Amino acid sequence: MAGMMRNTLTAVLVRGEWLQGAFETEPYEAAWAAEALFFVRVMGVRGAVSDGAAIDWKVQLSPDGIRWVDEGTVLHVDAQPEALVFARVGHFGGWLRLVCQVPEGLEVQPVVTLSLKA
Repeated sequence: MAGMMRNTLTAVLVRGEWLQGAFETEPYEAAWAAEALFFVRVMGVRGAVSDGAAIDWKVQLSPDGIRWVDEGTVLHVDAQPEALVFARVGHFGGWLRLVCQVPEGLEVQPVVTLSLKA
């Protein structure tokens, strides 16, 4: 309907804690939404960072919040402070999350948000 305000929600999934090794965000139930945007912002990096070092965050989907499958979208985030990337996700069913593998010897301090719109 014209003039009707759409419902939106922004959830902070990671709030700047230091991460190392394999990591997955908390699952988020998003079945009501038609659009989803993930944002990953790097606040800090510790360890031996080589030129071009990056962390790949993969979008995952789930029908029940328990079993997960890669959706196919990958956010390639430079391992440097103030790096910021986003990904648009559509046709995602019920649940969303991000997973990553922080390279050995490296710690990263990200803020991860999920913006949903119906």
